[in-house]
Amino acid sequence: MKKQAICPLCLRSSTLFALVLGASAGFILIPTRAGPGLPDSQAPSNAPPRALSFQERVAYQRAIEEVYWRHRIWPKENPGPKPPLDAVLSQAQIESKVADYLRKSQALADYWQRPVTASQLQAEMDRMARNTRQPDVLRELFEALGNDPFVIAECLARPALVNRLITNWYAFDQRIHGALKHHAETELKAQPNIGQKLQPTAVFSDICLRKTMGSHHAHDRAAGLELELPDKEWDNTIAKLGAVFSGAPVAAANGSPTLPMKQIKKGTWSPLQEDETGYHATAVVEQADDKVKLTTLSWKKEPLESWLMRNENGPPRTIHAAYASYSLPTIPDGATCIDDTWTGIAGPPDGRTGQTAVWTGSEMIIWGGVVYLGYLNTGARYVPSTDTWTATTDVDAPTGRTGHTAVWTGTEMIIWGGQDDFSGPPGQGVNTGGRYNPVTNSWTPTSTINAPMGRLSHTAVWTGSEMIVWGGESFNGMLNTGGRYDPGTDSWAATSTTNAPDARAGHTAVWTGNEMIVWGGWDFNNYFATGGRYNASTNSWTATSMTSAPSERALHTAVWTGSEMIIWGGHYYDGNDHYLNTGGRYNPSTDSWIPTGTAGAPAGRSSHTAVWTGSEMIVWGGYDGTYTNTGGRYNPTTNSWAATSTTNAPDARDGGTAVWTGSEMIIWGGHYYDGNDHYLNTGGRYNPSTDSWIPTGTGNAPVGRYRHVGIWTGAEMIIWGGFFFDGSYHYLDTGGRYYAATDTWSSTTTSNAPSGRVRSTAVWTGTEMIVWGGNISGGTSLNSGGRYNPVTDSWTATSTTNAPTARYYHTAVWSGSEMIIWGGYSYDGVDHFWNTGGRYDPVMDSWTATTVTGAPVGRELHCAVWNGSDMIVWGGDFFDTATHYLNTGGRYNPVTDSWTATSTANAPSARDVWSVVWTGKEMIVWAGYGDSGYVNTGGGYSPDMDSWITTSATNAPSPRAGHRAVWTGTEMIVWGGYYYDGNDHWLNTGGRYDPVTDGWTATSTANVPAARMVPTAVWTGSEMLIWGG
Repeated sequence: MKKQAICPLCLRSSTLFALVLGASAGFILIPTRAGPGLPDSQAPSNAPPRALSFQERVAYQRAIEEVYWRHRIWPKENPGPKPPLDAVLSQAQIESKVADYLRKSQALADYWQRPVTASQLQAEMDRMARNTRQPDVLRELFEALGNDPFVIAECLARPALVNRLITNWYAFDQRIHGALKHHAETELKAQPNIGQKLQPTAVFSDICLRKTMGSHHAHDRAAGLELELPDKEWDNTIAKLGAVFSGAPVAAANGSPTLPMKQIKKGTWSPLQEDETGYHATAVVEQADDKVKLTTLSWKKEPLESWLMRNENGPPRTIHAAYASYSLPTIPDGATCIDDTWTGIAGPPDGRTGQTAVWTGSEMIIWGGVVYLGYLNTGARYVPSTDTWTATTDVDAPTGRTGHTAVWTGTEMIIWGGQDDFSGPPGQGVNTGGRYNPVTNSWTPTSTINAPMGRLSHTAVWTGSEMIVWGGESFNGMLNTGGRYDPGTDSWAATSTTNAPDARAGHTAVWTGNEMIVWGGWDFNNYFATGGRYNASTNSWTATSMTSAPSERALHTAVWTGSEMIIWGGHYYDGNDHYLNTGGRYNPSTDSWIPTGTAGAPAGRSSHTAVWTGSEMIVWGGYDGTYTNTGGRYNPTTNSWAATSTTNAPDARDGGTAVWTGSEMIIWGGHYYDGNDHYLNTGGRYNPSTDSWIPTGTGNAPVGRYRHVGIWTGAEMIIWGGFFFDGSYHYLDTGGRYYAATDTWSSTTTSNAPSGRVRSTAVWTGTEMIVWGGNISGGTSLNSGGRYNPVTDSWTATSTTNAPTARYYHTAVWSGSEMIIWGGYSYDGVDHFWNTGGRYDPVMDSWTATTVTGAPVGRELHCAVWNGSDMIVWGGDFFDTATHYLNTGGRYNPVTDSWTATSTANAPSARDVWSVVWTGKEMIVWAGYGDSGYVNTGGGYSPDMDSWITTSATNAPSPRAGHRAVWTGTEMIVWGGYYYDGNDHWLNTGGRYDPVTDGWTATSTANVPAARMVPTAVWTGSEMLIWGG
């Protein structure tokens, strides 16, 4: 989106989104500069193969750093001019950056046998240009590299791509982390009870959780050493805890308890859990209906940086491109951004089962499916060459559904049929659908005129000009009808029922080039070993032979080899369940069957996946009484099987989808049941040539979290800290940098980072993000922090000498030379609500206390802004024998170290404040929670006049707390949050407030992110980026 075009709102819970708002046109002149030693023009596409020396790469890296430094915000309050790049980034540090991406490139080739190819680099350049959130900045980056596509591929695309790939693949590679996993399992097995002392290799942490009934502090306040959770969050947490002890995939737990709390045995360790940071086990120490105390053991994985230094520690080698015929992608004109729109950025879609998947030739598109909360009308496009996801629009998308079908036409994915929320009783089915164009990211509905009866669990094939659907289940029973859909004319023609196979569902269908072959299935009473061949040209059916046909079955798979249909696996029930590992090869030319061999075949199963590679059928996953992550490759020429590796294979599941890319099978999504349904958003890519797996990516975004901090530097969004729960609470010392120009994430180093924490504060100084305070597991407050330099990706600890008392729920502002901390809460057996603070000078690494003379009463959950000369604080609460909500505040002048009270005349009602913005003239506070409950009122405070003006409530968003707000230069945008009315409600609505007109405009709900509370929000100059929560 263009710098001048206000395109607000980008979000991610480990996913990011953007909302776009229109603004008046403007112009900015950026001198065009050739890259080091290069002419201004694009290198010819037929240039001979080239290589770049290390010194050339360093020169180009410096050119890139110059662009980013030019865009990093130098706060106007800072004394003196912005220093040159050389003052903040040394030559050695630039060389280190180049050496880092060359080592990662080499590791991908050496360890994963997947060297980066020129086609991947071209795809990464194209992705950057297509998805950029800052086209003007990307254009400057291209210009800094001489608009030479070879140099851009090697020096801009390669670092981003190799960092994304290696971060994802390293995180869960059992070849690297398997020894640590074995060590952790051994320790747990040897000492299964929490009363026994474990080896010092594991780190202990404790937390106490308490269920609340919607009190305001359920927004995330720890009362003493307890973390209070509102109803729904409590239920989700207990569901995940139950999943841990039942052995289910915790990431897939979706909110209903797997094991009742009282059935979880106290004092014993759960099965070992894994995330990207390490291995964990949890034990319940105390439990009640509304309270549980947990202790967690953690074994940390070796950081990628240290592993690389040990395994790729030689001098960086020269990287040669496979070929030099790159093309320079076109960067879209930022002026064309559409006002009030959301755009998702990076990250896989939500977990699900019953989705469909198609392969377009360059990307896998998944769509639809079901979770325990309902049917989904969302989807995403996965590009394996860049290991990235892009959400499909939900504008004009079909209703959410499962049991539908999907085909790829060459230009569009056609969705049809299935069960949705509006089709009536289970099994009713719909006869609607849609055509999705990935080039335009748009949907067109399919006609319902003459469409077949609504149905689910049918089949669909693409003939080259038509989609043929057949069979399936409706509310009236099984069907043997179907239809041919022509997308060119948006019209339907019925398939003949003369000689058609018996009505059925759970069957398979393939297209041979001139016929559709359907086979197998069931009709509630019978399983079938019959089928039929449908000729679309003559609209006629011919039965398939039953001689030597496989036994009757449903929920099997079928592939077309070019001359045969191969059936394998499936299930039938005759009073007992039978999972089959048999199959057959059907030749339509001779109408004959040949059995598939069983020697070396995978165990029998149903609801698995199958693809055809051109020489082999690969089957994987499914259900055989248990959920499996095994598979096999069947060679019809030799009638033989070879097992697929389980090393680094995805979690066991059924209901996943699979596509063949030409070199890999991609598995994604699916389902696991252990007395409760669990839905997966993970997957894997299987290479049969190397018999190896790598995971499908997450966009390299940080792990989802909340109660983290986030700031915008002008060149990137930095998020850090926070926590998440996956059966254990994880307090994080990790983070990420999101570069809007290239739509790329890069992790923040953990070397010298502050300890993991929540509820800290962060400010941007012009060169560093300063993080301070917060609390860790158990509620312990902190008075430590760190200064993060995004240019060098390095941390420096803040001094604790004379630092304010440890606390959280405090505020922080940047004055231009100091970070000023004030207020907050801590607990040491007694509640403390602080009216103290401190001024931190990063140049001197020193603290000076703020005076308490004239200071407002101590408080937490207040707000603070810097107006150019004063820090203004307002609102919040404190507790003695009851909670006291405040509508008082004060202005602190650091030059005189003095306080002046803010007026209470016409001030908003007393409340905890979850959002505040400074417009340049006034402080605007809005919504929150106070004595009267949740409010949607607010006020603008003018420090010059020491006066308040009430904000209009007309068309304002609904009352809430836990929301976020940004200032665009002309409007305040608020979004998200939470309220409780006997039930928990998370919100994905918001509004834009214009203080000039005192008017509200609702934010769009099209393509809106999932509802959430306490995310972070930053303003880029054209968009609001929402992340986490």
